[in-house]
Amino acid sequence: MLTGTLMIRFISFAFFPLLMLAESLHAETPALNRIREILTSGEKQVRMVAFGDSVTGLYYHTGGRQAYGELLVEAIQQIRPESDLTLINAGRSGHSTANALGRIGQDVLAHKPHLVTVMFGLNDVAKLPIEAYRKNLVEIVRQCRARGAEVILCTPNAVLTTPERPLEKVFAYSEVTRAVAREMTVPLCDTYREMDALKARDPETWRLSMSDEIHPNFGGHRRLAESLAQTITGQKTTLEDKGPAAPHLGFTMARLKAGDAVKILAMPPFDTFVGEALRERFPGANVGGIPWPTEGLSRYLLMKDAAHRVRPLTPTLVFVAIPRSATADGREQFIRTQMWIASNSLSRGKREWDVVVVHPSVFEGEPTEEETDNDALIRRIVVNQDLPLLDRAPGDPRGAEEILREWLSSAAP
Repeated sequence: MLTGTLMIRFISFAFFPLLMLAESLHAETPALNRIREILTSGEKQVRMVAFGDSVTGLYYHTGGRQAYGELLVEAIQQIRPESDLTLINAGRSGHSTANALGRIGQDVLAHKPHLVTVMFGLNDVAKLPIEAYRKNLVEIVRQCRARGAEVILCTPNAVLTTPERPLEKVFAYSEVTRAVAREMTVPLCDTYREMDALKARDPETWRLSMSDEIHPNFGGHRRLAESLAQTITGQKTTLEDKGPAAPHLGFTMARLKAGDAVKILAMPPFDTFVGEALRERFPGANVGGIPWPTEGLSRYLLMKDAAHRVRPLTPTLVFVAIPRSATADGREQFIRTQMWIASNSLSRGKREWDVVVVHPSVFEGEPTEEETDNDALIRRIVVNQDLPLLDRAPGDPRGAEEILREWLSSAAP
């Protein structure tokens, strides 16, 4: 939704005393009893719809495979293994509650859901008066209930202040969400307050859970899913921070096995290594390589380059191998560019090709003392983007090509 320079700005509100943080972030209501009874019985499938904007939908911010709705299913089943759940993701980029009412019939009610989670607000802040937001939320709840669905209202997630979405205004719209939940006796998942509490407690962990000023990345979505699961079940759970599930190269392997052409875009030295390694595994395969030059470019320039280079090529496989010589102007720019070079390498919506991030230790060896912190940051960032990381194990003396070949054989059977 938003581009531009990222600036962390923390604002204290006189009307938002710290004692509010001690309140429950998961408001209990009688409506939750029905939801929990259905989940506990395991006798029928529970249909859930995640209704929202680009934070809800499947976009590059989370890696294009899962968002908090999909992760919510996993979180609930950790708590209630007997539950039979199906999730319909009804998130659309750029949508406000006004857009939501225009599509609620086909995108939500047509699925005859038992439960609808509703998370709007960030586009309403930029586009709609606050009273229109309130009126639309009430109507969304009314229409869902009229069709027999229970509703959980979610405040928008905490953000970094920007001209279109000043923090004071996002907070005010969150207050409206809370008020509508109270007035209509709707369960509330206060994701704004949950994420804001993390920002106050551990600013860097919160920053690394955000893709940009307003969108959480995959790591942030894990937290949203955990919060929603607690609201729904009344119990806490933790989704492990364990990196993406295999197969890491699903698109590439499927095309190779089918005998289709494969297009690889790779930064050096992998612009030569990857194609050769895949041809060894698939003799006669039609594998085409496109070099992605990095020499002499800063991280900022590589980020700009990625935004224009990758998506028009519609590749099958992208290898992101940013050399340590590509410098950044400070820690924040390092974080932002690492995230956005990878994000701009993904398709915009649901994932359409494979992207692999290569840790510089693979092709440049061990870091100097000054480079150690950045190397550690890369590992933290990539797992929060739901992307595979090709890394060097401690003490592994092998060259980059050998490490790659072993990884390809184990990561993509």
